[in-house]
Amino acid sequence: MSRVAIVTDSASDFDPARAASLGISIVPLVVTFGAQSFKAGVDLTTDEFWKRMTAPDSPFPTTAASSPGDFKEVYSRVFADGADAIVAIHVASTLSGTIKSAEIAKGMLPDREIHIVDSLSASMGEGALAELGVEMANSGVPAAEIASVLRRRRDDIGIYLALDTLEYLKRGGRISGARAAIGTLLSVKPIIEVKNGEVGQADKVRTRGKARERLIELLTARPIERLSILHTTEAGVEEFAEQLMARADGLDRSKATIDLVGASVGPHVGPGCVGGVALWTEGSKAG
Repeated sequence: MSRVAIVTDSASDFDPARAASLGISIVPLVVTFGAQSFKAGVDLTTDEFWKRMTAPDSPFPTTAASSPGDFKEVYSRVFADGADAIVAIHVASTLSGTIKSAEIAKGMLPDREIHIVDSLSASMGEGALAELGVEMANSGVPAAEIASVLRRRRDDIGIYLALDTLEYLKRGGRISGARAAIGTLLSVKPIIEVKNGEVGQADKVRTRGKARERLIELLTARPIERLSILHTTEAGVEEFAEQLMARADGLDRSKATIDLVGASVGPHVGPGCVGGVALWTEGSKAG
């Protein structure tokens, strides 16, 4: 039986220690504060990122895909460790140049079996697919079939985040300044979604409490197979997590995690953000 390894990138917000325990390799993307650049999760931990992000007078961070050489290095290391094939699940090509770098790296290893899957998502939308890939690989499913299933299952991913402000999406170039200004003037709490690789507004409400209630409604609209509760700093995530899991009928709590948004996604959502990623049961429909 051939050994299939699963690879993702730091935009997945996977905790490095947990990823390592599952055998998932992570390609670090780049985050830059002023003149200083770091490899996310390697020479800048998530906690260190948030300390910098929220420090007074800290320059606003920018993010970038890693070079094809960085991807080749990780892929080559995985093969050297005994893998016969790789299934690589990466952040949506519409949100980052990551897939392009991954494809170039694949071309640099022409004699190797590498399947690259565009998650059409980010954060633990990638992560949920990566975990599903690990389960299939451990069951002996061939790499090509894993990639095919993951491309199908990405349609079962729902990702929703309640933001304190649209300012960070504006700074990161994800929405226009006019849209951010309107949100601020109306004092609304925007709820965003990532769907088919695009960031859009799912709803907007007036208070944080109503935003969290709406998040729960959206995430539990279909039966949940796997759940990641996402948060940044100052988000009071524990109470939200309990409320969400209590409403997720039939969810195996061992398939639920609480994940701190990392340095690749954090600059776009900012502090005070809470939300979740649901991998809904295949074939289920909204109730």
